[in-house]
Amino acid sequence: MTFTAHINVMPLKELLDPQGKTVLGGLKNLGIQVQDVRIGKHITLQIDAASKEDAAKIAETACQKLLANQVMEYFEITIQ
Repeated sequence: MTFTAHINVMPLKELLDPQGKTVLGGLKNLGIQVQDVRIGKHITLQIDAASKEDAAKIAETACQKLLANQVMEYFEITIQ
């Protein structure tokens, strides 16, 4: 069975997000008031697995080994 893993990778809240700060400044210059901006990445994987749990394990392994730098980022996985 094929599952779709949606993965959001974001910088840790404790760390400065220079891209987010740049976008925040740009929005303020445009007169758009927001509290904060954090820039991350969204990754979609198509996974062949026997179950949803197996697909989640594959996606988590991919994040831990390649897709996210756990020193600076955290990730969230949703399987469909």
